[in-house]
Amino acid sequence: MIEWNRVKDLRNEIGADAIGEVVELFFEEVEAEITKLRDLGDRSDLEAQLHFLKGSALNLGFADFSDLCHRGEIAAAKGQAHSVDLTGVFTCYEASRAAFLAGLEQVIAT
Repeated sequence: MIEWNRVKDLRNEIGADAIGEVVELFFEEVEAEITKLRDLGDRSDLEAQLHFLKGSALNLGFADFSDLCHRGEIAAAKGQAHSVDLTGVFTCYEASRAAFLAGLEQVIAT
């Protein structure tokens, strides 16, 4: 679910002190986009929204969430935005978020 090696690499790149700020910014941006998706009336921007979420997720090691967003992005690009399971995207994000928060302290400490 979480690619912990990516999180460790990020910690090593920016330092353990700065990772908290990066995580906070990630959650703010992703949750703002998730809120937009929840309120989505039409799906004309779905491809771009899922592309943004995919990239953000990759940067912080949210592998499963990124993969799901990528599959949705591809479907939307093919004109199949209506077939994208947004409930699954939301559920995967919440599960990934919980797993990430549960393991983050240990990763930062090592």
